[in-house]
Amino acid sequence: MMDVDSESTATSLDENTENFCENPTRDTIAEGLMGLIKPTVDQLDERVRATRVSQLELKQCIDGLAEELKKVSEAQQHTVDLEIYLKKLINAKQRVSVLSNILQSAQDRLNKIHMSIDKETVKRTVLLSNPV
Repeated sequence: MMDVDSESTATSLDENTENFCENPTRDTIAEGLMGLIKPTVDQLDERVRATRVSQLELKQCIDGLAEELKKVSEAQQHTVDLEIYLKKLINAKQRVSVLSNILQSAQDRLNKIHMSIDKETVKRTVLLSNPV
């Protein structure tokens, strides 16, 4: 026979699920955490968006510079080997494209997190405003 003090007081997840909506402390903590996380995700999302815009502008500048170098090369009477510089510009353009793809993927994930936070916030608000 087990001693009264040694009996487990742990409850199963199923037993606690019923108490989930009735726990205002947990709801308050969850809402507070959501309030802390959401601005950070929003700020990160905005910075990713700004970086993508900057990279697009950089890509356009590189394209323009490559065209100008081609024109200069064609206009030169002396053959200056600008091919090396064109290759470097093309390499830089490719790296910008790769980074842009990576940032797009990160932004897509951030958008999913943002939507998840919004859904959870609405769910918590409904739970808090409708007492059971």
